[in-house]
Amino acid sequence: GVLKFLGFEQIFKNALTGLPMGGGKGGSDFDPKGKSEGEVRRFCQSFMTELYRYLHPSTDVPAGDIGVGGREIGYMYGTYKRLTNRHGEAVLTGKSMLFGGSPFRPEATGYGLVYITKLAVEKKLNRSLEGMRCAVSGSGNVAQFASKKLLEFGAKVLTMSDSNGVLLFEEGMTQEDFNMIVTCKNVQRGRLSSLDGKVSGKYLAGQTPWNLCIPMDIALPCATQNEIDEDGATMLLKNGVLAVNEGANLPTTLKGQEVIRSDPTVIYLPGK
Repeated sequence: GVLKFLGFEQIFKNALTGLPMGGGKGGSDFDPKGKSEGEVRRFCQSFMTELYRYLHPSTDVPAGDIGVGGREIGYMYGTYKRLTNRHGEAVLTGKSMLFGGSPFRPEATGYGLVYITKLAVEKKLNRSLEGMRCAVSGSGNVAQFASKKLLEFGAKVLTMSDSNGVLLFEEGMTQEDFNMIVTCKNVQRGRLSSLDGKVSGKYLAGQTPWNLCIPMDIALPCATQNEIDEDGATMLLKNGVLAVNEGANLPTTLKGQEVIRSDPTVIYLPGK
């Protein structure tokens, strides 16, 4: 299943860092959508109460993923510290800088994705990112910082999405639109559907950026694994995409990859 795949992938991903972070992947069936702050905190504390005995800086080091950000990591780290009487251990990634976190960790993946995209576009297409139409999937950490850096480079960000639908900005989102999305996801913990009518774009329920028939130059999947399938990849080529650069963990299926690679003029930068 998905967890086995992610754990297998994590072995190779972590091996490249040279750090003893292990190669496991796990999660829970707790759905944080619609839950109160207290409910999320109590679940994180209970989860770590059972998990802590299996963790150590040289054994396994959990990290946030879908539904787990700095808030949840903070709750779990606090419980780990209370149960073990140890502080300052690198036993969770994504911690706040107040208790040992890395200063550039939140931005790293999204910014890195856009920097390598910028280099690829300049070297392969002899163009700059300015004015290029970029579709981004997701609205979490990677998608937010990728979109932020795209806007800084003058690109047009056409989409951001969550598991219920997609916000489409046919002429590109504004900085104000972006700020509202960040507030919705990081502060209000809301769904993108709540922004319909409040931002310059329109919300399309049940859609993803990869099944929309819109002209686009660059596709940046930043949501989840296997989000671009064969049909999605075919639609990307139909939309005139020039580059598909991955920010999520293996977001393109094997069939989707075959479709993308069938056109040698399309730049393809796989995430893993």
